[in-house]
Amino acid sequence: MKTTAKKEKARKVNFSFSAPLAESVSIAGDFNDWNATSHPMKKDKKGVWKASLNLVSGTYQYRFFVDGEWQTDPGCPDCVENPFGTLNSLKKVE
Repeated sequence: MKTTAKKEKARKVNFSFSAPLAESVSIAGDFNDWNATSHPMKKDKKGVWKASLNLVSGTYQYRFFVDGEWQTDPGCPDCVENPFGTLNSLKKVE
């Protein structure tokens, strides 16, 4: 059992999704076991939904859950196909 490993420090990572007409938006991914309700986002006056998560270094797959529908992040150029035939967005945290 190693005890010399340093505990990695989490960094604040910002996510945003423009959906002015949406009633609710949340973010789900492998950082929260794809729980569509555990990280609700808040809408600003311009209709952009925002959330900040504390994540340690690594690459994370995620999607937005918008009014009951899964959406890929249009502002994220990196995606990977998921088992459902759609795309998950990738966020790399350094």
